[in-house]
Amino acid sequence: MKGIVLGGGTGTRLFPVTRAINKSLLPVYDKPLIYYAISLLMLAQIRDILVITNPHDQLSFQRLLGDGGQWGISLDYAVQAKPEGIAQSFLIGEQFIGSDSCALALGDNILHGSGLISLLKSAASRKIGATVFCSYVEDPTQFGTVVFEKSGRPVAIEEKPANPQSNWALIGLYFFDNRVIEFAHSVEQSARGELEITDIAKRFLECGQLEVKTLGRGFMWIDAGTHDSMLNASNFVRTVDKRQNQKISVPEEIALINGWIDEEQIVMQASRHHNTEYGDYLVKLVRNSTDRNWPL
Repeated sequence: MKGIVLGGGTGTRLFPVTRAINKSLLPVYDKPLIYYAISLLMLAQIRDILVITNPHDQLSFQRLLGDGGQWGISLDYAVQAKPEGIAQSFLIGEQFIGSDSCALALGDNILHGSGLISLLKSAASRKIGATVFCSYVEDPTQFGTVVFEKSGRPVAIEEKPANPQSNWALIGLYFFDNRVIEFAHSVEQSARGELEITDIAKRFLECGQLEVKTLGRGFMWIDAGTHDSMLNASNFVRTVDKRQNQKISVPEEIALINGWIDEEQIVMQASRHHNTEYGDYLVKLVRNSTDRNWPL
């Protein structure tokens, strides 16, 4: 399975901050926002990842992330010249995906919770069909939503409904088989002028091959697209860090546990973060090498 991280867009809800920098490069407590999306794909055992950016921010992403070798993964880059919807990612990444399945993580989403790794691995291992995730929200008019019948079976998907039938919002994480490319080519622009990811999910639903995972109380999902949500995200990450002495979404840690890099490489990475809490944490990973069963 290939992975795509969508880090394009203009971030208008975060103006004036994002007039000078892409929102996915903004800090959420101790690391850039995009680390959280990349970490989700790494937890799903995905090593080939395409990072889609807008034209003027691509060099900044490349300077931050490099080729991914420091984490035992391979990062490629592509440009979204004009933001025309999430589903456009699969058209931009068509050659990168090739004949493989593909997972898409939005660059401004954060997801954390017990049991997350098994959910991600299960979604990535599925050969036919699609898996999406949804979380209960108070205001579903701002999201794509999934409508369920009483038995729990998904029966409809709506994009930012004016009169919502459900409070279950799709989060920015999607797993599709290779038909996603075909479906993306058939998607027509919505009234918003975008290629909607919900239209692709609908195609899999119509085929009876859409699996919807509802995230319960043990999960924290944050769509970090506003100033308030960015602050909430930083506060949440800091709280976990300080109370549990464990960091969230550290790519070096995930790579080490996955066996993609070794302790020597961790030490090298720690030297790049000299005299920082992040660097100290990487050193601790090596010192505590016998106790690596922490939740990620």
